[in-house]
Amino acid sequence: MNQVKYQKKLSWLAVLLSALGIVFPRLAQTADQPTGSRLEKVRIAYSAISGSQLVGWIAYDAGFFRKNGLDVEFIFIEGGPRAVQSLASGQVQFGVVAGAPVVQSNLRGSSVVLVTGFLNTLDYQFIVDKTITRPDQLKGKAVAVSQPGSSSDFAMRYALDKYGLEPGKDVTLIEIGSQPARFAALQSGKIQGVMIAVPLTLTAKKLGFNVLADLQMLGLEYQYTAMATTRDLIKSRPDLVRNVVKASVEAIHYLKTHRKEAIEILRKYMKTADTEALVETYEAIALNLVPERPYPTLRGIQTILQELAAKDPKAKTARPEQFVDMSFLKELDASGFVDKLYKATPVVASGETRPSSPPPKTEKGTPIAPKKPIVSEPKQKTEKLARSPQASSASTEYTVKAGDTLSHVALQYYGNARKWPQIYEANKETMKNPHYLFIGQKISVPADTPRAA
Repeated sequence: MNQVKYQKKLSWLAVLLSALGIVFPRLAQTADQPTGSRLEKVRIAYSAISGSQLVGWIAYDAGFFRKNGLDVEFIFIEGGPRAVQSLASGQVQFGVVAGAPVVQSNLRGSSVVLVTGFLNTLDYQFIVDKTITRPDQLKGKAVAVSQPGSSSDFAMRYALDKYGLEPGKDVTLIEIGSQPARFAALQSGKIQGVMIAVPLTLTAKKLGFNVLADLQMLGLEYQYTAMATTRDLIKSRPDLVRNVVKASVEAIHYLKTHRKEAIEILRKYMKTADTEALVETYEAIALNLVPERPYPTLRGIQTILQELAAKDPKAKTARPEQFVDMSFLKELDASGFVDKLYKATPVVASGETRPSSPPPKTEKGTPIAPKKPIVSEPKQKTEKLARSPQASSASTEYTVKAGDTLSHVALQYYGNARKWPQIYEANKETMKNPHYLFIGQKISVPADTPRAA
């Protein structure tokens, strides 16, 4: 009899434990970092071996995708257009890609859109053969791009147009592929010009190649690297998109506050032991260009549409808003999540390598990055240009932002855009051309005078 009661108790206990076994994992999953089979599987592509992909690399390697419940298969698909094709066809659910192929795909009828903007300007430099020192010497020569429609293709055509050179007529464009492959073609003499970014730019200079142009000198706001997905996925799996966006924002914070660790992740993907080049990449991109709040840039998308309008009539009537979905980032931002991140851990964190000078501080003493990244429309506060004229007797140091011109600065400080020559005259020793400013450039704004009115 006692044995029967004992067996009944065991059976009851087994049923209870079985039921609790269903509940406990769910409780653990909400309380702790998701692990194992409870993670949601997702395929994310990255499209280049360059520092422009750094946010995606950090999110994956530093564990922020996993922290947000995602079991990511991180896939390298070379070239933005190919990565976007894979995204549009459903082979991957997200892509760290350039904005131009996203816009092109969307214009052709896909539902691909941008949900973040990691780099809102181009970080390319136009590197040319050692024998070339002037743009006109490129006539009859060949230059390399990743593939038609890629960001390197846009950058190359943009620069050639500035120099009055026509692609296909004056200069031959050759499709070669990745940035390392393009640079190798330059080294071998197969081509005479290439658009590359840090750290290869440093290597190129060390080898004696010439820099014909720096795209940042153009003050160009352009939708470069971003996280893209499809409206179909946004509609069917909004929580998945929400988690990817959150992981991306956390990755940016880590990138800006964990210098040493970020550089090591960069080293892994760039496959280089050149610490100097890695530090240059980190400082140029992570600290100077990647925004804390990664909104896509509507003005930068408009730049892409203007470029495409010559060949695609749909681009003429399209509006930048149709290529983005900022709702997830706005939701996260409005919750105070981003503010809490940076309040807890200020930029820049300690590491073996530091900037040569300490970062500037806010009025409250909180360190900030040495140059302000491009911040796009939802968080960008419109400046009141009418706050001038300023009647200070001393000159003022001004840091150039995306889209700035000397006329813009003159209007801001003097209340008269026509007074820009005053600023140019005060900076002639360091400013080669009044029409070519670069983001982060520091210029002196002299006190207003009656001349040049």
